[in-house]
Amino acid sequence: MSKKMFVLIVALMSISLIGIIAVQLYWINNAVESKKEQFENDVIKSLGSVTQRINESEQMSLDREYEGVLQNKIAPDEAQIKNFLFQEIDTINNQKFTYGGTILEENFKMPTDFLDNDTIIIKRITSKNDFSQSTLIKGPDNLFASTDEKRYSFTRRLKNIERSEFAEFYKNISSSKPIHQRLSNRELNATIKDELQKRGINLNFKYGVYTNDGLATKLKSGYYTINTKESYEYPLFLNFDNNPKYLLYVTFPTKNKHILSGISGILLLSLFFIFIIIIAFSSSLYQLIQQKKISEVKTDFINNMTHEFKTPIATINLALDSIKNPKIINDNDKVKRYIKMIRDENKRMHTQVENVLRISKLEKNQIDISKETIDMHDIIEEAISHVDLLVKDRGGEIKLYFKAIVSEISGNEFHLKNGVVNMLENAIKYSKEAPKIDVFTESTNKFFVIKIKDEGIGMSKNAQKYVFDKFYREQKGNIHDVKGHGLGLAYVKEIVDKHHGTVFVESEKGKGSIFTVKLPLI
Repeated sequence: MSKKMFVLIVALMSISLIGIIAVQLYWINNAVESKKEQFENDVIKSLGSVTQRINESEQMSLDREYEGVLQNKIAPDEAQIKNFLFQEIDTINNQKFTYGGTILEENFKMPTDFLDNDTIIIKRITSKNDFSQSTLIKGPDNLFASTDEKRYSFTRRLKNIERSEFAEFYKNISSSKPIHQRLSNRELNATIKDELQKRGINLNFKYGVYTNDGLATKLKSGYYTINTKESYEYPLFLNFDNNPKYLLYVTFPTKNKHILSGISGILLLSLFFIFIIIIAFSSSLYQLIQQKKISEVKTDFINNMTHEFKTPIATINLALDSIKNPKIINDNDKVKRYIKMIRDENKRMHTQVENVLRISKLEKNQIDISKETIDMHDIIEEAISHVDLLVKDRGGEIKLYFKAIVSEISGNEFHLKNGVVNMLENAIKYSKEAPKIDVFTESTNKFFVIKIKDEGIGMSKNAQKYVFDKFYREQKGNIHDVKGHGLGLAYVKEIVDKHHGTVFVESEKGKGSIFTVKLPLI
């Protein structure tokens, strides 16, 4: 896959993911807003019903209070004048209310031509009323020392004039009282709760009644304060010109929780799908990146393997051509030398193939690693003997520091020895100067520890993360200043894992590396 195609695929996947998440969030937000709007409508309807019930309750209470007066009226036969006079004294507010009413009822008979000379009786009702409100000033000599009267008169025709006139009187009396005398906290709280429950709102609430000037009244729950953003407002009582005299405010502390609980199923389902989409996208992106890395690593491996095979094949071909030469074929020494060269190069190619196959079999658990009690000091010494000539040939040395008190473990001698050899060869390959290698051993309560230190070129922090991966080499491309296929340390990792141990590296560019292996003791 080309770099441009890879970037294009990642960009398209990212745009798709962002689009899907944006659509999901849009629908979630719409659902929440719709639920909020429905909640607000239910609350406003409930408060409207609360106001209506309170007004009706007050009217019924006044009707009962003055019902005796209405029931004791005497209906006239033809025409009669009825006079009413009521007085009510409010000792708390020091106010007196006086209501006077005069009602004239007259019956008239009018002849008609279209009903067989029958007559129609028409009743005419004329009324006049007076209302006064006085402020009481208590003094030693007189009870009403000063008055502030509001009087008005009007005439009108109504079918049920008596009750209508009394309703006007009731309204005047009620509106002049403080609201806490007209309505109790208990009644208001119970009415609000009942109306909310009718619409499925079973939430704790707080309320407060304020005048239209913003002054608090005694009708409130606890220490209630108005929150303009969270409170719902509705007029409670109207004055003479039908403007709100009092405003009822209701607040729900757990409103948001209630709204979200109504759509919790859809919300959780949407969030779950968004999470699945993100996981799938991340996994796909990770796999793409990994596949790209593997593709690059395999390309490097093929290039290096081709180069490694190319040299021995060319050497073998030259040796065979030389043997065919009549001058050399009769020279036994030269023939033997060329045959040995062919055998060595063939063995070299065989070893490289075996390394690749061995890694593959280890990953598939196709190699049976039998374990027995072995001494790791002996294994290390045998491994050093395999690379000793290489080290001396480059003028280097290997120093041993065996400090482990216990060195016996349960393991496979062949594979552990190959693992140590691979680490030593790695230290030799990546040493530009004469290799100087130190091998340390130590033991803890549970582990036998091997440390192989070199003074080579070291590696970057990024390389340390992948150094035990198959085919990984820090040099990229067909670079052969350091030979290898990136299989040696991968093989070490597989062997150590099979022995339930751990292996890691500490390195710094230009200062060498330290490979540490921990193997469990018997």
